[in-house]
Amino acid sequence: MSDKIYNVLFLCTGNSARSILGEALLNRDGAGRFRAYSAGSFPKGEPHPMAIEILEQLEFDTDGLRSKSWDEFSAPDAPQMDFIITVCDNAAGETCPIWPGHPMTAHWGIEDPAAVEGDGQREAFLTALRYMRNRISLLLNLPIDALDELSLKTRLAAIGADESAKERNI
Repeated sequence: MSDKIYNVLFLCTGNSARSILGEALLNRDGAGRFRAYSAGSFPKGEPHPMAIEILEQLEFDTDGLRSKSWDEFSAPDAPQMDFIITVCDNAAGETCPIWPGHPMTAHWGIEDPAAVEGDGQREAFLTALRYMRNRISLLLNLPIDALDELSLKTRLAAIGADESAKERNI
């Protein structure tokens, strides 16, 4: 097993909900193997309050979570990414910057909980968090060091397409 720590960037348009959840989850559950970041093509300027509230209630570290542009991660002094994961359909279809090092990309679409207003919003955020946690669990169980590039790319795409990842409670 390698001692390499893999850098992962979760992308979404607004970088206020799904990508923030992914960053927090992977930084906690993948600590020592992964370092997660998040960004957006058109960042909202701050994380959605419900995302922060839920993460804090579940005892996630929310220090440093902020809504930021993906331009930060295409700069010469940015950490080099190993994986770029889009979590919204808009970001998946946008023309992304050229990422240094040509990281592996995958799309793990999750419905936007911030689009839900009123009484159902909390449940929408919990559902998005559960879907993200299930997919991250699958990522954490991949034998990354033992897979060739094509196999790894195929497995990452399969995680995003796996409808059962939405249903399991992990």
